[in-house]
Amino acid sequence: MGSEFIVSPMKQMLSDKRLAAVLSGTVASVMVLLPFHALLTTWMGSNLGHLDAIRIWKELLLVLTLPIAAVLIWRTASLKKWLIESWIVRLFCLYLLLHLLLGWWALSHHEVNSVALIYSYIINLRFISFFILCAVAAGTSSFLIRHWDRIVLLPAAIVLIFGLFQRFVLPYDFLRHFGYGPDTISAYQTVDAKLDYQRIQSTLRGANPLGAYLVLVITVLVASLRKNRIFVIGCLIAGFMLLFYSYSRSAWIGLGLALISLTLLEKPSLARRWLVLGAIFSLIVLSSGIYALRTNNIFQDTIFHTSETSTSTQSANEQRLRALETGARDVISELQGRGPGTAGPASFRNDSSPRIAENYFLQIGQEVGILGMGLFISIVILITIELWRRRQNQLARVLLASLVGLTFVNLVSHAWTDDTLAYLWWGLAGIACAPAILSGKLKGNGQKKK
Repeated sequence: MGSEFIVSPMKQMLSDKRLAAVLSGTVASVMVLLPFHALLTTWMGSNLGHLDAIRIWKELLLVLTLPIAAVLIWRTASLKKWLIESWIVRLFCLYLLLHLLLGWWALSHHEVNSVALIYSYIINLRFISFFILCAVAAGTSSFLIRHWDRIVLLPAAIVLIFGLFQRFVLPYDFLRHFGYGPDTISAYQTVDAKLDYQRIQSTLRGANPLGAYLVLVITVLVASLRKNRIFVIGCLIAGFMLLFYSYSRSAWIGLGLALISLTLLEKPSLARRWLVLGAIFSLIVLSSGIYALRTNNIFQDTIFHTSETSTSTQSANEQRLRALETGARDVISELQGRGPGTAGPASFRNDSSPRIAENYFLQIGQEVGILGMGLFISIVILITIELWRRRQNQLARVLLASLVGLTFVNLVSHAWTDDTLAYLWWGLAGIACAPAILSGKLKGNGQKKK
């Protein structure tokens, strides 16, 4: 009898380690495959059919890991305590409940159909759920915190190489061989309907999603300059080139904000000394350049996405401004929201006309009202605070800096609805916010020495 009581805890410990390894490996596999999600699913869907079913491979895979996560939470006191006491988890539960209630109301009042409703539940709730799942995985195993940079950068290198080939070698419509087209994802994008200004999208679902993804990737590369310099510098050069040829202006500005934030976090004393001087100098150079090149067609197409030779009936700038104004009016006039699935990408599947606000926060307000928008913003603020508390860790610094840039991107687009960016950033945030990292039990390779 005595030996059984001694062996049983040891067997449970070994079992927990195996479960943690399975969960961490599954999470890591999903994050590695995410940058190729659009390319692979479109290719498979065009050949096999059932595109929507194929696109939710990651959600189905993660649902299968929930029993493993539940067992680990039950057996790990620190995780159980974190889930009960964390205000991030509490607010997410309220956010989930609000979606369910407003979804039921919208469906019963015929504001949304069942397809759009389900799709909105997936894209609105999945990345915060993934945040919690990654926190559980990182709270029971050091694998993710030790290898997070490889999980990000190795797939990114392939994305960069393919993007460069797309720009300099491959035909402009090469992606049509992978099923891209009018019924899936556009095979190519241009600035102002001009093929001379092809917007590179690489393996992502568009040029703007690629730009937002590169905000995170380039921030990671800059933070990693001290190691693997040849690889990192090569990827940086390719990353900046690809970002330019994406012609994603929001990503250009977002990356600038992210790199300034990273400098402030890495070298606060040096950054404060030169920040004001650099801002003044940049403002003078930028203003002079815009004035000098204001009549140049190349400059106009690159910066303003329109020119005097434009053949488009309406500029993208006018469309975005009108969408923002409409979205803001919707939120003000319908404080309770119209229901999940009535705005954003999910609304394309609804029976009524789609509502695209070109602003992720306004989209949430259109769907679940001021209360829902407030809950989401509060979740982001709480995660920001948690990352700030862990800023001695390199991953937390990278995520803090990139969040500044990506928040700007989400003010002029629906970046958090993109599978790759949403899962990747929020998954990394879950790893960085795991309770074991703050306590110092899982320091990993990104821990800054004091």
